[in-house]
Amino acid sequence: MYMDEFIYIPVCKISRKRAQRQRLGLPLVSTNPERLRGRSIKRLNTAEPTIKRRSAFDKTDSKYPIMSLRLCLLLACLCWAVNANKDASSSTSMQELKPTQWLSAAELESVPSLNDITWERLENEPLHKGANLVEKIYHVSHIKHDLTPSFVPSPSNVPVWIIKANGERVEAKLNNYVEKAKAQTGFGEDEVTIVLTGLPQASQTAKKAMRKLVQAYIQRYNLQQQQKNAQEQQQQGQQKSNDYDYTSTSSEEQSDQWKSAKGASGDLIIIDLGSTLTNFKRYAMLDVTATGAMIGQTLVQLTNKGVPQEIIHLIGQGIAAHVAGAAGNDFTAQTGHKLRRITGLDPAKLLSKRRNSLVGLSRGDADFVDAIHTSAYGMGTFFRCGDVDFYPNGPSAGVPGAKNVIEAVTRATRYFAESVRPGNERNFPSVPANSLEQYKENDGFGKRAYMGLQSDFDLQGDYILEVNEKSPFGQRTPAHKQASYHGVHHQN
Repeated sequence: MYMDEFIYIPVCKISRKRAQRQRLGLPLVSTNPERLRGRSIKRLNTAEPTIKRRSAFDKTDSKYPIMSLRLCLLLACLCWAVNANKDASSSTSMQELKPTQWLSAAELESVPSLNDITWERLENEPLHKGANLVEKIYHVSHIKHDLTPSFVPSPSNVPVWIIKANGERVEAKLNNYVEKAKAQTGFGEDEVTIVLTGLPQASQTAKKAMRKLVQAYIQRYNLQQQQKNAQEQQQQGQQKSNDYDYTSTSSEEQSDQWKSAKGASGDLIIIDLGSTLTNFKRYAMLDVTATGAMIGQTLVQLTNKGVPQEIIHLIGQGIAAHVAGAAGNDFTAQTGHKLRRITGLDPAKLLSKRRNSLVGLSRGDADFVDAIHTSAYGMGTFFRCGDVDFYPNGPSAGVPGAKNVIEAVTRATRYFAESVRPGNERNFPSVPANSLEQYKENDGFGKRAYMGLQSDFDLQGDYILEVNEKSPFGQRTPAHKQASYHGVHHQN
C-alpha cells in the first residue's frame, strides 16, 4: 500500500451514535444501567490514535471532504498543462501574424533590384518561381507607396503598323499614324480595331502571340476573298497557301468552319508600345496615366477626322490594358463620349503608381469593358478590371501549358486571337463562378456566356472556364450546366 492513502486521525473507540452525541454536546455515558453494566467510563473517554484507511470522502464528517494527495497532484498537473497549451497556442498564433513569418529579412535581401531583372530571366525561369518574384516586388513596392511612375515614351519613338486587308503593313509613328491611316482607301468605314502591345517584341513568345492576333484579324476582315479563293482552289484542285491562310499556322486554324462563317470588314492598327519597354525597369516605372492620355489624344484626332467612336475597339495587352483604360478616360474627358469597347488581355500588376489616385483599367472606361486574366498571381492582376472578367481555369499564376510568366501573359492574346477567327467565335464557353472547383461541380450562379470577340455587351461579373494546354485552346463544347442556377431558373 501507498502511504499517501492513509492519514493519522484520532479515533474514539465508541460507536458512531456516541460520536454524534459528542458533537451535539450530549452526555457520553448512557443513563441506562443495563447498557452501563460491565463497561468502563474511562475507556469511553479515552481516544487512541490509530491508522485508518480513508476514502475520497471521510464519512465521519461529510461537511469537509478530504481528497487524496494523488488526486490533488493529478488535477494540478492537468491545470498546468491546459494553461501551458493555451499560452503556446497564443504565442504561435501571434508569431504567424508577424510579417517576418511571411517574408523574412533574408528573403527580402535576396529580392533583386529592378535593374537586375531582365525579360530573358523571366522567360527562362519556371512559372511559379517567376510569379513568386513578381509577387514579392509588387507587394514590397506598395508598403510605402514610394515607387512613383516616371517613364513616358516619346510619341515619335512608338512604332505603329497599319495592317491592310492583304496583310501588308504601313509603318508609322504614334505622332503621325492618324494621317497615314486616313490616307488608306475606305479607312474608318467599318469597325476599327486598335491593339496596344504591352511586351517587347524581342520576346519570341510575345512576338508569336501578336502575330497570331494579326493573322486572325486579317482572316476576319478578308474572309470573303479567302472563301472565294478556297472555292476556286477546290474547283481547280489546287492546294495553294500563303502567310495568312487558315491552314498555314497551327491547329486552331485548321477547322473548315471558316468556309461557311460570316465575316466582317474593318481596319487594324497595332500601336507597339511594348517595343519601348526595352527593360523591366521601364515596364515597372511606366506612367500609365500620362501614356494613356497621349494615346487618347490620337483617338480624338481620329474621331475629328470622321471615324465614329462607336466603331472603335481598343485592345491592351498586359500593362497596356491599363494604358487603354487611361486612353478611354482621356477620350471621354475631351469629347464627352465613350469608346465602344475596351478589352484587357491579362491586365498587369501596377508596380508603381501615384499616391491617392485611381489608375488602371476599370468598368466605365468604355461602353463595354472586358478582361481576360491568365496570370492573376504572376505578372497579371486578380483584381476585377471590367464589366466582365474571365478567368480561364480560375485565378492562378498561369494557365495550362504556360511554362513561364511571359507565356502566361501572352495566353490571353492567343485565346482572344482564336476567338477572332471566323467560325471560332464560340470556342470559349464559360459560366459565372468564383473558382474552377465551383465550375467543375456545376455550382455556378448564372447563364453561360462566351469569352472573346463575341462576348455579349450586357455581361457582368466573373466568369470561369476550362481551356486546353495546346492550340486549339478553346474546348468549344458547351459549358457545364450549373445545377443550382439552372434548377431554379427552369422552375420559375
